[in-house]
Amino acid sequence: MSDPFIVFGAPDIGDDEIREVLATMQSGWLGTGPRVAAFEAQFADFKGAGTDQVAAVNSCTAALHLSLLAARVGEGDEVITSPLTFCATVNAILHVGATPVLVDVDPLTMNIDPAHIEEKISSRTKALLPVHFAGLPCAMSEIDDIAKQHQLAVIEDCAHAVEATYRGRPTGTLGDFGCFSFYATKNVTTGEGGMVLARDPEQIGRIKTLALHGMTRDAWKRFSDDGYKHYQVVERGFKYNMMDLQAAIGLHQLKRIEDGWTRRQAIWQRYEVALADLPVIRPVEPPAYVRHSYHLYTVLIDEARCGVSRDAFMARMTAEGIGVGVHYLALPEHPYYQQHLGWHPDDTPYATAIGRQTVSLPLSPKLSDAEVGRVIDAVTRSLPTCA
Repeated sequence: MSDPFIVFGAPDIGDDEIREVLATMQSGWLGTGPRVAAFEAQFADFKGAGTDQVAAVNSCTAALHLSLLAARVGEGDEVITSPLTFCATVNAILHVGATPVLVDVDPLTMNIDPAHIEEKISSRTKALLPVHFAGLPCAMSEIDDIAKQHQLAVIEDCAHAVEATYRGRPTGTLGDFGCFSFYATKNVTTGEGGMVLARDPEQIGRIKTLALHGMTRDAWKRFSDDGYKHYQVVERGFKYNMMDLQAAIGLHQLKRIEDGWTRRQAIWQRYEVALADLPVIRPVEPPAYVRHSYHLYTVLIDEARCGVSRDAFMARMTAEGIGVGVHYLALPEHPYYQQHLGWHPDDTPYATAIGRQTVSLPLSPKLSDAEVGRVIDAVTRSLPTCA
């Protein structure tokens, strides 16, 4: 194989990020400090929120966990969410002692279907946790109406949807809480990292306390040059804080966020044109009133249509030097949830069918035009009906 392997989800790291990380290391302050504060302020500005409405943490998983705690979700409660998501979404619900309840997805948008949410609401339901899959916002008007009618908190899982908007409003500002991921493959990366955006600034104050052991003051404030500040532990907290080393990367990622979005949109459109006549099922066209984040470009490989199984197609793509992903096996497919929650793949037939056919193609601003061409050629050659 003469061409280098195309890594799925390769981060687009520039010289500015590298210089900022080096400057952080030379500063002598690596933990939570001035760069985290600057990153929070920059993110709040990007979302049109106040700096008192955001809290940087070490992962979206932490963001989800802390948001559920701030929403007073706990033992005996239920939280309704999507079966087509990363396991962190339901694990966070389990970690607060609540029970996740699944509502199947719309087969076209692959987002939770609001038409079936009310069927699953019980006296124990405390919150709705919609997941903006692949960067396409959920039907938040319908979800918000249901939440208001039943007095439920709304926690948005925005791990795929940092740039997305719904009817002119940014994701993360549509519910009570918005949870973002800055993992290595995300549209904005800090290597590992996350952010909580809350409607109520008081909730952010509690989340920041919970994120650092339940202490009243973080280390940067305790050791700053205006004198030592004693801390007190006021809650049983966690070690969820972001480091300045991570924020140093994020500061410059956010500065280039629109450039990255524009490049991913161009790659997306090139895939749309090139794959239009192939037997794969392509993503649904987003409605005019949303802005898609173009985080994942997922195709469905139906063996009857394509002449190859999804896993065999992936093996062929890998042999062609193209990294691909699966987003996701439906949650009821996993043994842990079957054993501990009694879930079965038949419970969510649309999510299960999607999970057994889905393949994510590379979609990174780092891809060159030639590499995008290689991906398209590999897709064609990997389909027996086209090769």
